[in-house]
Amino acid sequence: MKKLIKNGVLLDKNHQLFNADIEIEGNVITRIGSNLSEENCDIIDASGMLVAPGLIDLHVHLREPGGEHKETIASGTLAAAKGGYTTLATMPNTRPVPDTKEHLESILTIIDETAHVRVLPYASITIREAGKELTDFATLKETGAFAFTDDGVGIQSAGMMLEAMKRAALLGMPIVAHCEEETLINKGCVHEGSFSETHGLRGIPSVCESVHIARDILLAEAAGCHYHVCHISTKESVRVVRDAKRAGIHVTAEVSPHHLLLCDEDIPELDTNYKMNPPLRGKEDRAALIEGLLDGTIDFIATDHAPHHEKEKAEGMELAPFGIVGLETAFPLLYTNLVKTDILTIGQLLDYMTKKPAEAFSLPYGEIKEGAVADIVLLDLEVEQIIDRNEFVSKGKNTPFHGQTCTGWPVMTIAAGKVAWEKGSVTQ
Repeated sequence: MKKLIKNGVLLDKNHQLFNADIEIEGNVITRIGSNLSEENCDIIDASGMLVAPGLIDLHVHLREPGGEHKETIASGTLAAAKGGYTTLATMPNTRPVPDTKEHLESILTIIDETAHVRVLPYASITIREAGKELTDFATLKETGAFAFTDDGVGIQSAGMMLEAMKRAALLGMPIVAHCEEETLINKGCVHEGSFSETHGLRGIPSVCESVHIARDILLAEAAGCHYHVCHISTKESVRVVRDAKRAGIHVTAEVSPHHLLLCDEDIPELDTNYKMNPPLRGKEDRAALIEGLLDGTIDFIATDHAPHHEKEKAEGMELAPFGIVGLETAFPLLYTNLVKTDILTIGQLLDYMTKKPAEAFSLPYGEIKEGAVADIVLLDLEVEQIIDRNEFVSKGKNTPFHGQTCTGWPVMTIAAGKVAWEKGSVTQ
């Protein structure tokens, strides 16, 4: 039976609000208009709701296979649906790594059998993400790889990265990079700044990231490759990417919500829920990230959802793993802190979380229009709610935002025409 979303408010291409009904048949939006016929339709009343494209997150860690105590594809995609996401790209730092046809096929099977929303798997650049030997890019693309990355570790050899970019360019595939020069990490656990100095901790300097980005941008220019920067975090990195775009180099970049909203001065004592990689940087870095987002240097927002078990996060700031969860809280946090404070408009925020990631990677998602796949989220922009990690459906509870009150929450998520999550539902 068809679905009909009635009485919703939509945004047009110019970010102007208008009222419309949306008819869905199968997994496709068939009609958008006023007072559409309700005959033979399941009615979804969207009165008072903003009806938006399903959110897209191109940087998540779903941990399966190998890390099921932290997250599974089932639990992570349900968390995504609860957060309004309908498309995810999952990173390859699993065990085994999707570095062969067989390993990637195994992950695709789990996705097909258990995912609540669309999942696009990355394949690794190198075997076991060890940085020693390149994978078979052509076979992995044919098997279903979304793009190539060794996220979690930077490719240390410039020669290997250049060869990877040349192979990816021949296949029309992006190289996606976690940028970190290992000789500059200094065994750090937080940003090299006020917090590290106050608490006597080893710090990770900003140049550790920016020097790798600068190197890779020049390699990408030489290779003619689409190069994408993961979770950009420093003002120097923003400057380098801005200059590269002005030079006509095909580089895109993402920023995570926590880097837009927090800096190292916000870390309370030694709370490991504030430990992530790249780390929370300084106030000037946070300001540069917002500026970079607004001027188009940074293309879109991605959560870097990185669940860990509570016992692992309890090991102290130096030993605990890097990473926080973000799928269930990203939209309300960004809406509350950036839209309600007039830094962004609602249209800009939604573009950064839907249309722009789709455009950067040439995906056929991120818009509500007739003929498009029916990926839709209903958002209540008025309701206030406290972030409570104990109510997360993700296995990961590691968030620095526990206890914060936010406005603007998903009420229903429709992924490819099917209701993937609805407020009040308990489906696992």
